[in-house]
Amino acid sequence: MKRSLRVFALALLALSPLFAQAQTKLKWAHVYEAGEPYHKWSVWAAGEIEKRSSGRYHIDVYPASQLGKESDINQGLTLGTVDIILGGSSFQARDYAPLAVTYFPFIFRDPAQVFAYAKSPIYRNLADGYEKASGNHIVALTYYGARHVTSNKPVAKPEDMKGLKIRVPDAPAYIAFPKALGANPTPIAFAEVYLALQNGTVDAQENPLPTIRAKKFYEVQKYISLTGHIYDSLNTIVSGSLWKRLSDADKQMFSDVMQQAAESAGKEIAEQEKTLVDWFKQQGVQVLTVDRDAFRAVVLKNAKPEDFSYRRADYDAIQALK
Repeated sequence: MKRSLRVFALALLALSPLFAQAQTKLKWAHVYEAGEPYHKWSVWAAGEIEKRSSGRYHIDVYPASQLGKESDINQGLTLGTVDIILGGSSFQARDYAPLAVTYFPFIFRDPAQVFAYAKSPIYRNLADGYEKASGNHIVALTYYGARHVTSNKPVAKPEDMKGLKIRVPDAPAYIAFPKALGANPTPIAFAEVYLALQNGTVDAQENPLPTIRAKKFYEVQKYISLTGHIYDSLNTIVSGSLWKRLSDADKQMFSDVMQQAAESAGKEIAEQEKTLVDWFKQQGVQVLTVDRDAFRAVVLKNAKPEDFSYRRADYDAIQALK
């Protein structure tokens, strides 16, 4: 009996390298804080994929720019340093410019239209164009929130933006709004924004309310102006090398899980937005309700989608979504 157990143990030991090889370890990176819904639902998706694959895939999620700034993790998909990322279309637009049409100011009316876009043929066609250009596969779209201006002087009307030195992400898509209003857009990496506001490198920045809270920008900014100039979103992207290795069944499983995570995170953000105005007021921040149509009129007078390499047909199709 003892000899049989010894033989069995030796056999298991001999097979253990095979078992170890059966698990594929992957890296999922993003630049958002660990307390934000994007991270929470990325971690959920990682665990769900491991569970549904019976442990064949183990995914570690790295938040808060741990594996690099947004431009770094986008490059990492090609370099092989990351396998999955959450990222804004403005960065994927470096490979395929039309994808960032959603960042053109005032293209969306409200969050519901963003959720409709995420399930539309328009989004899938743009995602396919990005895949052909980059080799990487977009799986899902997450609602990120309506972007609003924060500043240390009141921005109540379009002319208040003139000369304002405002931080924008280091991507061309974000320049249209401030430039059309006569502000001075200043690209700064996301991880460096708080310090730039604190030391006066810039006077203002723009982000959704949940992000303003998560990154504590309200600590160094006196005003929030509810411009809602961009209804932002993030793409969940799988590197081309990983996507090609997945079986059809695994591709479906990754897609199902990641789309569920994206929708859940987006809905959580939309719910947060409903209560955050009052929360910021309680922190002593002055929240200004502005005439959004006035800002829209000036921006659309001075900027056109075609000026930023976006296709008018894509713009019109998104505007028509119900």
